[in-house]
Amino acid sequence: MKDSVVEEHLYLAFSRQYRDSIFPLHTSISLFLLSYCDCKLFKIFLVPTGEDVGDPCVTKNLLGDLEVHLISRCQLPVVVQSCSLPAVVVKDGKFCRAGLSVVLRHIIQKTYEADPSKKDVLELLGFKKTCLKACAEVSQWTRLCEISIPLAVERFLTASPEHCQAIPPDILQFERKLGEPVRVHNDDKIRRQKLQQQKAGAKAAVPVLGKEATEELKAGEVNEHQPPSLELSVAFSKLLVQEASDTVNREDPHIRRTKTSDLPLLDHIFAEGLYFTVADLVLLPCIHQFLVSSKKQGKNLVNLPLISTWYRRVQEVPGVKKAAGKCNMELLQLPELMSVPEEQPQDFSSVPDELEEESEDSHFIGGPRPTMTKLMENGIEAKFSPHPCPNWTLDWTSLPSAVSPGEGKMSRERALRKQQQLNNLVAAVTKLAKPGDVIVDFCSGGGHVGIVLAHMMPSCQVVLIENKELSLIRAKDRSDELGLNNIWFIQANLDYFNGTFNIGVALHACGVATDMVIEHCIKARAAFVISPCCYGFIQNTVKFKYPRSHQFKEILSYKEHMILCRFADQTAVQLPPERRLIGKQCMGLVDLDRAWAAEEHNYSVRVISMEPESCSPKNNMFVGTP
Repeated sequence: MKDSVVEEHLYLAFSRQYRDSIFPLHTSISLFLLSYCDCKLFKIFLVPTGEDVGDPCVTKNLLGDLEVHLISRCQLPVVVQSCSLPAVVVKDGKFCRAGLSVVLRHIIQKTYEADPSKKDVLELLGFKKTCLKACAEVSQWTRLCEISIPLAVERFLTASPEHCQAIPPDILQFERKLGEPVRVHNDDKIRRQKLQQQKAGAKAAVPVLGKEATEELKAGEVNEHQPPSLELSVAFSKLLVQEASDTVNREDPHIRRTKTSDLPLLDHIFAEGLYFTVADLVLLPCIHQFLVSSKKQGKNLVNLPLISTWYRRVQEVPGVKKAAGKCNMELLQLPELMSVPEEQPQDFSSVPDELEEESEDSHFIGGPRPTMTKLMENGIEAKFSPHPCPNWTLDWTSLPSAVSPGEGKMSRERALRKQQQLNNLVAAVTKLAKPGDVIVDFCSGGGHVGIVLAHMMPSCQVVLIENKELSLIRAKDRSDELGLNNIWFIQANLDYFNGTFNIGVALHACGVATDMVIEHCIKARAAFVISPCCYGFIQNTVKFKYPRSHQFKEILSYKEHMILCRFADQTAVQLPPERRLIGKQCMGLVDLDRAWAAEEHNYSVRVISMEPESCSPKNNMFVGTP
């Protein structure tokens, strides 16, 4: 185990204690993961959401062997005060990680770095280490695990007894998810093994389980007379660091010749598919509380056979029962539910799924001209305001090398174009900023915009917000090299930043991220300077519906607006000039819709073309002031 681990502070919200859980459930989930990983690397603080710091004895029996300190919100580091909890910050540092998924992934990575023998902990991040990495704003799965189910269970638990609730839709959505076929990176191979096992009458070999797993499997009362499915064998082989391929003989020739489309589908074993991941550890405390409450209310769980099976199976995973014991979670022993009866009161297909509602419009036929003509007939054309300072430029040669984007891994030509893009944004921000302002660089990446602003405006506080950890670490390294004292770094999804600020900036915010940044700025009544990107990724989400503005909604359908978005991406330099021109007009129309939507909130917004336009195929820029 490594000795030189920098102490980090973990801040968890505490609103109340409910049975064997701490509310909000995000806190219970975080403590459960710490117990499962046997991680003692963090100094843990509970932050009461009310004014009263509370009685430290209240939560003692729910914290296991973890040492926890109570702290009021006003005592939090300033950078943490701008974020939703849970949050992690290096002691006396300016680098904060906020939001459940980001914090849990960090706990897993730090546990493994401190003790590389804990490979099972690292495996919680899944294939390519991407489990719950996609932000909840764009990923249905992350949103379901991180936000929807914890909130649904909290509402279910705290509802008054007279309101006899049905099963929350988000729980039903998880049940439906468990019934979907599994897709994994090597599923063709596993599906052929499953076909061979089926042909052989399910006589395939069962993996030799380790001692701990065997004991826990017995405790889980697995049916000894029925051989486990291939999926179960593969899943537990992975947990016990065995090769699943050893469990099944080489395929017969006729199995190898079978078309992929004719292979049997794989069933869910755990939440994300075949393998046990951090998603299971997020969902277990939530589903556990829901099941305990349902049982006390005498509810019949016959409509949740897959969740019941999943709940029993997760208990079989080595270490889960031990972690539950530390957190005083008395796991239930549920009976096996074979199938849903025909008279099923809940219709899973009716579970709301906002991102699927427009699926019929996901394939477009035809070009953008009919849509553009329709807008033109209603007096709407792409309009660009004159650039306020087209010739303004930073003197890059006089700036320290760490300020220049050329310090990153990019060619000289690309570095020059990036400098030209920065000239445009910095010029606009310079006109808006005044001493003491807080400037937030949203979707900051490696910090190209934020670092320049922090260097050029030492009297302003600059905050970089980025979901990708490695990009933000690179930005912090550059900042440290420059000795900047007016800059903070927050690794979080946009929704977890709730600080006050004066100016929001974003260079090439991808797809819906542009609208998220505009929304954040409007809520804070902050000015914004934003360059959009990836128009083709725009789509209706839980929070955003398109078109955005009242004027566009009266004329265009969602499908017609999506046609504009798709063709707004047709601006690459290698395309014919006429096609690029249509792409630029589509960009202008999509951004005009966004500008008018912001003006509905009493903003003045200009859509400008960056100078020179060759600095980027995505060369539009908004400047909005409240």
